[in-house]
Amino acid sequence: MSAADFLPQRFSLPALRGAVQDCRGCQLYKRATQAVFGEGPPRARVMIVGEQPGDEEDATGHPFVGPAGRLLDRMLEAASIARDDVYVTNAVKHFKWTPRGKKRLHQKPSAGEVEACKPWLEAELAVVKPEVLVVLGATAAQSLFGRGFKVTKARGVPFASQFAAFTLATVHPSSLLRIPDPIERRSARSLFQRELEIVAEALSGGVLMAGTQPAPR
Repeated sequence: MSAADFLPQRFSLPALRGAVQDCRGCQLYKRATQAVFGEGPPRARVMIVGEQPGDEEDATGHPFVGPAGRLLDRMLEAASIARDDVYVTNAVKHFKWTPRGKKRLHQKPSAGEVEACKPWLEAELAVVKPEVLVVLGATAAQSLFGRGFKVTKARGVPFASQFAAFTLATVHPSSLLRIPDPIERRSARSLFQRELEIVAEALSGGVLMAGTQPAPR
């Protein structure tokens, strides 16, 4: 069984958002508070895909509202990309966690869980039809481009994909929060910021195929 068994007959963001709450395509729903679906304009030019909801997202039902999401907001603003013009979502819609005292700590979803949830993400892409797709981290990238896709190899290099004319892979902002050394952290954030600026430049130029390459192998 996968999420495909729970998709509505006709795709629209409201229909998908309602149907996802009944998804039993994998076991993650059993421990999550709720499914967390994507949010943003139905015809957003930019779609950003992360890994899965975190603790705050699970509690509120909204994507990218935790520490990593707030960092992403600041960096989007610095790159002159309005968050209100961006559709944000995750490859996996339920929070997978492990207990640590009273805290619920993020646990990486398995390849099977990512694959089971993929129909929801593909449906979002089919409805929104973004011009620009930004995938954050290995889970998001491999969900769409296969397990052989390496973010370390493809990072920051725009390419054309089946989902968007301008596609760019980079790290998840949560990884920037985990860097202990302040100099390394500042350098890593500067690189991530520059990658968002590449997206902004493509959007302002209006020619999103310019300079793109085929998907890395």
